[in-house]
Amino acid sequence: MGDGERFPRSALQIDLDCFFVSEEFGFILEQPATDLPDYYRVWMGLASNLTPLIQTHQLRDLVNEMPVLSSHHLKGHRELRLAHLALGFITMGYVWQEGQHLPAQTLPKSLALPYWLISKRLGLPPILTYADSVLVNWRLKDPTGDMEIGNLETLFSFPGGESCKGFFLVSLLVERAASSGIQGAFSVMNAVVTCDIISIQKGLYKVGQSLRKMKEIFELMHRHVDPTAFHGTLRIFFSGWRDNPMLPGGLLYEGVVEEPMMLSGGSAAQSSSIQCFDALLGICHDDHAASFLKRMREYMLPSHRQLIETLSGCPPLRDFILSCSSPSLCINYDSCVSALVNLRSYHLSAVTRYITVPGHRARAMRCPLNGVGSALDETGTGGSSPLPFLKSIRDATQRALISQTRLTSQSQR
Repeated sequence: MGDGERFPRSALQIDLDCFFVSEEFGFILEQPATDLPDYYRVWMGLASNLTPLIQTHQLRDLVNEMPVLSSHHLKGHRELRLAHLALGFITMGYVWQEGQHLPAQTLPKSLALPYWLISKRLGLPPILTYADSVLVNWRLKDPTGDMEIGNLETLFSFPGGESCKGFFLVSLLVERAASSGIQGAFSVMNAVVTCDIISIQKGLYKVGQSLRKMKEIFELMHRHVDPTAFHGTLRIFFSGWRDNPMLPGGLLYEGVVEEPMMLSGGSAAQSSSIQCFDALLGICHDDHAASFLKRMREYMLPSHRQLIETLSGCPPLRDFILSCSSPSLCINYDSCVSALVNLRSYHLSAVTRYITVPGHRARAMRCPLNGVGSALDETGTGGSSPLPFLKSIRDATQRALISQTRLTSQSQR
């Protein structure tokens, strides 16, 4: 059977615009709104002053006094995204204002109801997601300048000072670096449909370059985020209410549903870019990891989730490359897989630096830090066990290497 028969041509071509993905910015929202209509000034006022309101224990009282505002005055996608971002930050501040020992059990109607309605309009859950805190939470200090960390500012922040801003902005720039790789992924999958070997090679080259750039930028975390501030102050505000020992019963959204909701906090597993590269390269995770990653897609915009599912449904790239018996294609593919392995290995080292080591130090000193202390050392903000999970997905990525597969086959003969 020839390649054209095994991988039939199709009139369907994947197009970036269909999934609201930007060629220059990838999944990042271009030119996000920075203000809402005056009707919503109470939301913007609270979200813009979260740190002092949390530190002085005033936020919950002010939210409890808020009127229930209608979401009907929000016009267009950008205003909806900004409102979701603002209410997400207020929600996390409200729940975790008093730290791990006194989380709020109920979100008041003044916050819960509009947040729920805006979430429904966007197709997102009513909790702060990666799509909010990273992809929308930014502006350029100088609109004519470049998108670099010195010219970037977050719209909203949590206690944690410059480390909090650094965490969000480095994550944003990692996503920016992914944009050319997403373009490359589209080129590759369209080229597989038409059996265009040259275009596949060019697309894989862009994917590999992008993944290496993502790791290079990710390494800026060491410069911009302090481990003690991250673990002891900031991390609790990313925590959700699913598989969380601090809120085992979930969170009740007053005026929305009668039973508490179970929702995961923000995590890198909610990055559409990383899951797109997994789908492109055909990375096969174990059942537990695959189930968790699939559930994390529920925290993405529907159009971004659909892109991952579309890539997953395309003719398998790895099988196509193996069927071609092209050494150069195998090398290009393995270069991408190796770059993704390296990115995931660095993520593992970052978890050790920012979670494991500070946690051990705090326990040894018997002085739990202000935020989570040891409550989330074994369970991540998204609800997974961070080190075992990251090792699992890193090792699964490693197993996709064609060169390693062939060496294993030869050694078993």
